[in-house]
Amino acid sequence: MRVITGIARGKKDISSGNTHMNINYIKEVRTMSMLDRQVKIPAKANRKIELKAYPGHFATNHSHINYYLDITPIKCRHTEAQLVAKEFVREYKHTKAVDTIVCMDGCEVIGAYLAEELTDAGIMSMNTHECVNIVTPEINTSGQIIFRDNVEAMLTNKHVVLLLASATTGQTVEQSIQAIRYYGGNVQGVSAIFTAVDEVEGIPVHSIYHVDDVGSYKNYLPSECPYCKEKRKLDAIVNSYGYSKI
Repeated sequence: MRVITGIARGKKDISSGNTHMNINYIKEVRTMSMLDRQVKIPAKANRKIELKAYPGHFATNHSHINYYLDITPIKCRHTEAQLVAKEFVREYKHTKAVDTIVCMDGCEVIGAYLAEELTDAGIMSMNTHECVNIVTPEINTSGQIIFRDNVEAMLTNKHVVLLLASATTGQTVEQSIQAIRYYGGNVQGVSAIFTAVDEVEGIPVHSIYHVDDVGSYKNYLPSECPYCKEKRKLDAIVNSYGYSKI
């Protein structure tokens, strides 16, 4: 697989945070396959954490975006997941207690390592077994977040951290926070590998990557998408599980 960097294309290196995806570059990548457009972005906090970004025209459940960010290796490789957890725990060192980590977007591996890091940092758990619960909700056909009766006890009156792969518009974060509160949980913090929003429901979103780290990343309402107005075809439909080319 060919990897495009800003240096290889005569542009500024995207990992520096100074990338500018100009019109000529956009026209150039249109003629290339999606995988050949890959740009690797090391995290500022730890350059061993690496995000794969693909410029193009993509549709999510809530918006259209000009980059697909492949977070799969970060959340599935145990080495990178552990590094992410070590960065996230810094945000909770002054938290009195964390009882439960709610994992969205397939972040359970990171959640397990975060539980270990919280314990090692001396963060208390009020649970009977002095452990941190790691739970994933069910999403029904209507898109509602559901915690079944056998899991509900892990949320009611518990101190909860919400963990996500990405927060593009903040809608999933907001929905998740509301669901946790509905089941009686107290949200202590929100952590995401990538975020384009700074806070949701008054709660800061801590992240490894901020939207500013991905040069010219944009998200649009489908009705306002400039690529759609240009009648440019979608490259893929994307969500937290990956992408499906069209």
